[in-house]
Amino acid sequence: MASNRVITLDKLQITCQSCGLSNICLPLGLESEDIERLDAIVQRNRPLRRGNHLFQTGDTFKSVYVVKTGTVKTYTQCPDGTEQVIGFHLPGEVIGLDGIELGKYICSAKALETSAICEIPFDQLETLTATIPNLQHQMFRLLSREISNDTSLMALLSKSTAEERLAAFLLSLSIRLHSRGFSATEFNLSMSRQEIGSYLGLALETVSRLFTHFQEEGILKVNRKYVEILDLERLYSLLSQQTVCLEKLRAP
Repeated sequence: MASNRVITLDKLQITCQSCGLSNICLPLGLESEDIERLDAIVQRNRPLRRGNHLFQTGDTFKSVYVVKTGTVKTYTQCPDGTEQVIGFHLPGEVIGLDGIELGKYICSAKALETSAICEIPFDQLETLTATIPNLQHQMFRLLSREISNDTSLMALLSKSTAEERLAAFLLSLSIRLHSRGFSATEFNLSMSRQEIGSYLGLALETVSRLFTHFQEEGILKVNRKYVEILDLERLYSLLSQQTVCLEKLRAP
């Protein structure tokens, strides 16, 4: 997701304790010395450029990753060669937990824009969680969130109309961006219409038509990838009661 914040190498060296995302990805009540222990195992590599992979399906699972800046998509490859997008990950969100069970990542992760990533070697994280109860609880919470998100998405795709799906997607972005200190009503979409359609189970033409329809109804202002939500209440009104509940589950 685009912003006015510029990624520089000195900013990548910010510690966990001073990171602006600490209230999102660190457990509450973690002692200062425990944060220092966690910070010691975090690897802050050079930024990923747009189109670069963090990992690919089948790669050996070694680490989990936290998005620091930028946006990363996760996807699987369909038999016909097309991509099935399964998630868009914003700053503070964790990627790679799917690799724990089999020891291999079951999806691929690719940067949608220049993105800074914190890498946490899982064997070292396991050692820490054994001695820091709050950190262990955080891992359980993150795993629970993954399950909730998967359940929410399946319900959304199985019972909602195309209009509800796009409305829910835009509101989810709004909620998540706002919790990170960004505008809840103005943002640039780092993902393409095709990728949004893949995620929501909609054809590209349907996604484009709905953006045009929302704009004609005065709900959105759209200029290529720039989106301004003009009427949040109207956007919420498009959702069924069930979908509203699902969105609350998906909010960080």
